[in-house]
Amino acid sequence: MENKDKLQVRDLIIIGVFSALYFVFNMVGGMPFGMNPVLTFYQPMGSAFLSGIIFVFLIAKSPKKGTISILAIIMCILRLATGMHWAMAVGTLLTGIVAEFIAGSKNYKSKKMNMFSFGVFALGDIGTFLVYFIDPKSWSDAMIKKGTDITYIESMNAAAADWMIYVIIIGTFLVALISAWIGMKLLKKQFEKAGIV
Repeated sequence: MENKDKLQVRDLIIIGVFSALYFVFNMVGGMPFGMNPVLTFYQPMGSAFLSGIIFVFLIAKSPKKGTISILAIIMCILRLATGMHWAMAVGTLLTGIVAEFIAGSKNYKSKKMNMFSFGVFALGDIGTFLVYFIDPKSWSDAMIKKGTDITYIESMNAAAADWMIYVIIIGTFLVALISAWIGMKLLKKQFEKAGIV
């Protein structure tokens, strides 16, 4: 007999599909900022704005323990594969574990906790910037080795200010909450059309 609380093959397929969508939405939202060395610090906000919708849809489709953690692991792999700084991958993994606990504490059914869960999950993107502001030289050296143009790094270093890290953290969290809220509204409309609510 199937345990409905455990991930099934169907859930893994859903997670795979939505992880791919999450990655695309995350990249599309952050790309306009990431391409500019002055605006790159705000990339996590841009990424959070679109991907929160996918996040809440994923939880609605597969409200089970492990869903968010698997999403985090897939995102880690994709970020490392696409040449992102290791701290972004580690940040995503850590916030993914915390986000899983937050949403799971209410069995993935609480709108507020699911929104809060994404707010935390989105902060994984700032891992790279935390490392940058702690040790900009080693961060810069690591990214140059990965192929980032030195003029991009120089422009980024010139634009950096200590106060930015606080704007990045608070801004990303708030934008993530807004994105998740929009996702909840779209989800409700979908359910209404289907006659579920």
